[in-house]
Amino acid sequence: MSHDRRLVISRPVWEPLLAELHRRTEQVHESGAFLLGYSADNRPQVDHIVYYDDLDPAAYSTGIVVLHADSFSLLWDLCRTKGLSVIADVHVHQEGAWQSEADRLNPMIARSGHFGLIIPWFAKPPVIAETIGLYKYRGNHQWRRLGGRRIRHSLLIEG
Repeated sequence: MSHDRRLVISRPVWEPLLAELHRRTEQVHESGAFLLGYSADNRPQVDHIVYYDDLDPAAYSTGIVVLHADSFSLLWDLCRTKGLSVIADVHVHQEGAWQSEADRLNPMIARSGHFGLIIPWFAKPPVIAETIGLYKYRGNHQWRRLGGRRIRHSLLIEG
């Protein structure tokens, strides 16, 4: 996967995603989702959202995101049924969008090229693009930081 490929999300998917992530935090815990899609013109395009707590109702019971193995079986079944792949994952932090040690050492999808997004302040509106943490997995617990002022080179919200 080339380093210059941008993650593409349409505005009609992005805005409800942020609103739903914020709602699911209940202002007290993290929330998150898998972003499913396909590669169009060699660009990862998000087409479908699967929220962590829809796969695992206990995902937020500790205050941080913890998914049990059964939830991944459900995710892979859904991908197979819809003909989609997991393009990225997204979760929110209570404060800033830095990658914690737990985030770095425990990628949701440990596949090179996978995107991980972190939305600050429980995704409370307005979410400003430059405050989003965007990371691309390189394998072996190594990530490339793509967020901050450079985020528009790696994340495209269309429409």
